[in-house]
Amino acid sequence: MDVDTVIVAIGHSPNPIIERTTEGLETTKWGTVVTRDESGKTSLQGVYAGGDIVTGEATVISAMGAGKKAARAIHKYLIGQQEQKS
Repeated sequence: MDVDTVIVAIGHSPNPIIERTTEGLETTKWGTVVTRDESGKTSLQGVYAGGDIVTGEATVISAMGAGKKAARAIHKYLIGQQEQKS
């Protein structure tokens, strides 16, 4: 499968590097990412999050559901960006 980007999503707790190296990304005291709504939109424009990085350790089913919602929101965001350039 040809891809442009692969996001590795393994582990049991948020990687502290994310919080330290991503300026403007709002996180909780536990290092999870704060989202604005169910779409997974974060405090950074064009950045979405879902699953354990938002909720903390949970089920795979929950993470998959969050991933689907974020994917829809990312698609909508990218289409909007494309339309603005036209």
